[in-house]
Amino acid sequence: RWLFDQAVCTLYAFCGVLFGLCSLGSLTVLSTVCCLKVCYPAYGRCCHGHAMALLLAVWAYALAFATAPLARWGSYGPEPYGTACCISWEASSREATLYILALFIFCYVLPCLLIVVSYALILWTVRVSRRAVRQH
Repeated sequence: RWLFDQAVCTLYAFCGVLFGLCSLGSLTVLSTVCCLKVCYPAYGRCCHGHAMALLLAVWAYALAFATAPLARWGSYGPEPYGTACCISWEASSREATLYILALFIFCYVLPCLLIVVSYALILWTVRVSRRAVRQH
């Protein structure tokens, strides 16, 4: 069972969501930047300032979704087994349902699609360039 009070549960869940979203966001940005560098080299320049801006954008995006339950859009609570805390997946209201749907679309489906498309474009570009090299 969860050994601490609700405040610690909320903090634990908030940190889990924040760092999880930052991780997926970072992987999404990394795959997109790699895609730009390989597939569109003219647009693939990334200096220190760009990297910092992308990093800040990832953290801001994750922070917006992680703080939403603190503002009563969704909620944090114990997991079904009661040993840890996370987002309350059982939607108790329309707002909670909308939060879960937004989280699913904007923090899972969209990043995963961007990652898949980025690496598919990289593989396609490498394949096309290998064919071009073989023909010469």
